[in-house]
Amino acid sequence: MNEAFWHHPAVIMTGYFSVVVLCLVVAMAIFEAVTRYKNWQEIKNGNLAVAFATGGKIFGICNIFRYSIDKHNSLVEMIGWGLFGFFLLIIAYLLYEFFTPTFNIDKEIENDNRAVGFISLTISVGLSFVIGASIS
Repeated sequence: MNEAFWHHPAVIMTGYFSVVVLCLVVAMAIFEAVTRYKNWQEIKNGNLAVAFATGGKIFGICNIFRYSIDKHNSLVEMIGWGLFGFFLLIIAYLLYEFFTPTFNIDKEIENDNRAVGFISLTISVGLSFVIGASIS
């Protein structure tokens, strides 16, 4: 194939898209391991708190990668900064649990406490903008 093919915007976009989807799948598997509940089983059962928290994580991860794509020209740099941003999002989730010692975040979300699930969503989305803006 000629060099022009690999520099076509549609090919580049497809490459970034494919890599980010793969990173999202890996990130969600890691979040599944970090939380005490089974995200997809709880969502299947209609647990809105888990759906809020999971949706916030998905949005947060994608938003971080959006910034990473915007600021980096190479696929390797984009992946590196995106994964670093994802790591910070995990740290934020663990800090959320740490700074709320009066109740257990995972247990509340598993018990469909929608207020806690919504705050989890808001933390993930909000911090994804801060992390994304900080990516250099």
